[in-house]
Amino acid sequence: MTDLSRAKACVQAHHAALAHASADTVAQALDDHLAPDVLWRGMHPFHEQTGPAAVADTFWSPLLCSLTRVQRREDIFFGGDNTLDAGGTWVASMGHLMGLFDAPYLGIPATGKIVMLRYAEFSRVTDGRITEQAMFVDLLHLMAQAGCYPLPDMTAAQLVQPGPMTHDGLLRDPQDPGEGAATLALINRMIHSIDHANTADRPPTPQEELAQNWHDDMVWWGPTGIGATYTIDRYITQHQQPFRQQLGHRTFNGHICRMAEGAYGGFFGWPNLTMECTGPYLGLPPSGRKADMRVVDIYRRDGDRLAENWIFIDMLHFLNMQGLDVLAQLSVRGR
Repeated sequence: MTDLSRAKACVQAHHAALAHASADTVAQALDDHLAPDVLWRGMHPFHEQTGPAAVADTFWSPLLCSLTRVQRREDIFFGGDNTLDAGGTWVASMGHLMGLFDAPYLGIPATGKIVMLRYAEFSRVTDGRITEQAMFVDLLHLMAQAGCYPLPDMTAAQLVQPGPMTHDGLLRDPQDPGEGAATLALINRMIHSIDHANTADRPPTPQEELAQNWHDDMVWWGPTGIGATYTIDRYITQHQQPFRQQLGHRTFNGHICRMAEGAYGGFFGWPNLTMECTGPYLGLPPSGRKADMRVVDIYRRDGDRLAENWIFIDMLHFLNMQGLDVLAQLSVRGR
């Protein structure tokens, strides 16, 4: 087995152990595959944790107390060598955690119905153990399903987001290295195009910028708060323009992992961006405060252009840094 095959097998075994775990046994399930000093990064209010017991106490045990009969509905699974300075072999998994919402969670009222919690997970595997992991879940999406969405209407569409149109996102077997290299090169070219558009004295139009790297019928599966949008023109009006015009003083902080395999690739940062709401954005007035955006991007390449993009943003952390504690407001309303 190659290092990547062993890393994928480790993550798959980790997922299998979680599938059979309860709130009472999940700490042991995590201990089976996470390193004793694993660095775990979770969205607000979970943040950084060290060690399997802390990950269980902070995230998995409370979740499994609230969502029963949880299934991992995985849409994308791929891995690769991190091309950034931090290095390492990483594996990405993305889809939904489906369960019955039987008890309140973080102040979000239970529905007794099926809920689909969007997730994206990046795991670094070293010597057969997961030594780092980032777990992004879309809590605003869960709030919307529970009927307590706290923000103004989204500029794009809110829905349960599907996996790839091509239904080929589960890369269990080895892939052609040339395909992964082409995907990574395209992702890097797209990032360079954004940098150029932000700094050029005579920047291209948004349509010209995007047409360099995206198919015209691109699908941008954005986080709840923004929503999903389709085609270059609608992406510009429903996400890019508000994002660029209402969020200023941006600093790009870089990524922790950037990799690709086959036609799939992606990255995450901690945080990727720091910016200020010069707004209004998501209903927030201009704040004068800097706030971080922790972001996951996962891409599907089709030929020489990007076709689909799944995005996760730690919205609750960004809002909290801007002075809006969404979870605290839920708790107050629930009293």
